[in-house]
Amino acid sequence: MELQKVILYYGFTPVADPVAMKMWQKNLCETLGLKGRILISEHGINGTLGGNMSDLKKYIRQTKEYPGFKKIDFKWSEGKGDEFPRLSVKVKKELVAFSSPTEIQVDENGVVNGGKHLRPEEVNKLVEERGDDVTFFDGRNAFEAKIGKFRGALVPDVLTSHDFVGEIESGKYDHLKDKPVVTYCTGGIRCEILSAVMVNRGFKEVYQVKGGIVRYGEKFGNDGLWDGSLYVFDKRMVQDFSENPEIIGECEKCSGKTKSFRNCANKSCYQLILLCDECASVQSNTECGHAPSKINHKEMVG
Repeated sequence: MELQKVILYYGFTPVADPVAMKMWQKNLCETLGLKGRILISEHGINGTLGGNMSDLKKYIRQTKEYPGFKKIDFKWSEGKGDEFPRLSVKVKKELVAFSSPTEIQVDENGVVNGGKHLRPEEVNKLVEERGDDVTFFDGRNAFEAKIGKFRGALVPDVLTSHDFVGEIESGKYDHLKDKPVVTYCTGGIRCEILSAVMVNRGFKEVYQVKGGIVRYGEKFGNDGLWDGSLYVFDKRMVQDFSENPEIIGECEKCSGKTKSFRNCANKSCYQLILLCDECASVQSNTECGHAPSKINHKEMVG
């Protein structure tokens, strides 16, 4: 069997005909036998795909033929071939559902009103130079931070990206408006919008980790400012950057150390439960007990 891989990527550029692009991308993936999720809007593309390494390389070459996609940063990780049950290619108003389609401005070079991109080594340099003045601001859903986050990060209490605009406008973070704020997320796309939301609302020094947690973890592993594991939106659920990552997650039943999310046993619920292996072996522990969530984590793209 050929080597299996997973790619995560996004590209912001004006797309004149999202429906035509959907048809092109769907046909391309089906021809190559790739599975995963792709979202397309008038602002660009966002996807995560799995398949044979050679087929993914063909996909990347052909996708980069679209002028605005030439500079896309395709992030590779290990796969087993079963990360995605099917292929889904959809047209949406937003690449990330912030419920604010007009929040960003996009040209052929990407988002024009977002935060400044910092390479992983530049993130460390900023912290070295500015110390405690720097605030890491988690741009993900709060549950993702349970198993991994930047050291000392501020984790907003948000269930989905829909909640971020209201959260920023609540005034909770106004004390940060004159300080350096470094936003971060899985691969970088959520921070493209989040940083623009913050800039548009008066935050004066906003940064984003270029390439997201993925690129930072690849660069520094356990030796940087990242603690724990990365939650990913496919069957793996967890990605690590070294063989022995620190485990910061706590089992919801016994408070023991764990990084394993489980799907709620209630089929009508899309909640995830953080459970250690021992507690997960008890059937009664595998139902979250919360009101059924309408948010399907399996349908999200990082």
